[in-house]
Amino acid sequence: MDMPIASELPLTGVDINALPPGDGEWVLRRQLAAAYRLVDHFGWTELIYGHLTARVPGEAPHFLINPFGLNYDEVTASNLVKIDLDGKIVEPSPHPVNYAGFVIHSAVHMAHAERHKVVMHTHTRAGMAVCALKDGLLPISMTATAFHGKLSYHDYEGPSLDLDERERLLKNLGNNQAMMLRNHGLLTTGRSVPEAFLRLYRLERACQIQVDAAAAGALNVMGDNLAAKSGADMDRFSEMESAVGIGDLEFAALLRKLDKTDTSWRN
Repeated sequence: MDMPIASELPLTGVDINALPPGDGEWVLRRQLAAAYRLVDHFGWTELIYGHLTARVPGEAPHFLINPFGLNYDEVTASNLVKIDLDGKIVEPSPHPVNYAGFVIHSAVHMAHAERHKVVMHTHTRAGMAVCALKDGLLPISMTATAFHGKLSYHDYEGPSLDLDERERLLKNLGNNQAMMLRNHGLLTTGRSVPEAFLRLYRLERACQIQVDAAAAGALNVMGDNLAAKSGADMDRFSEMESAVGIGDLEFAALLRKLDKTDTSWRN
């Protein structure tokens, strides 16, 4: 792959794909590498574990995943590893991948759906705490209502080493793009990296608010009608952004933040 230098590829305003035409994989690599850096920036990492994956443009079911063993702040566009649906490396790479960690992601990618091109899974403190609650995520904040009636749950079966779990996980996800893996962690999907990341940010923030509020006192849980209205209004707000893509405005702003301190994710 001919990799342009960073100075040739300015990312300004909302044009997060300001790259030479015809190289959709390079666009994807840069976006996904940036997402790994942002997960590190927000403190959502758990050592070297957890993954953000994205399907590579083209007919072959190939995906990009982080090199296993690297910190998230060491991930770059060029060192992301390309694998197939079984987690096997399909292009030369000096880095290994976490085969077991791809089981969850491959289940979602198996759907070949436009809405599941990108899968993000984290083990955050707040996310795992809410995943450990019997009632799961509660409608106690505007952010939480974004997932009202659109959040799936999957019961814990262990550290996801068995391939036969994939069918059950996919069935539980259904038509939603966010799921709480009970006693485990958070998972979001999207048609693009910015969309999946924005969804992950909102789900993580909703969990943080719930943990903080529960520690402070009795929770003021919204009624179903109000939560549904708030969730519908959140959808309307997202649709207003559709001209530039859901999450694109937020992601572009975050890329500018990254570039103020470190541009190595672009390499």
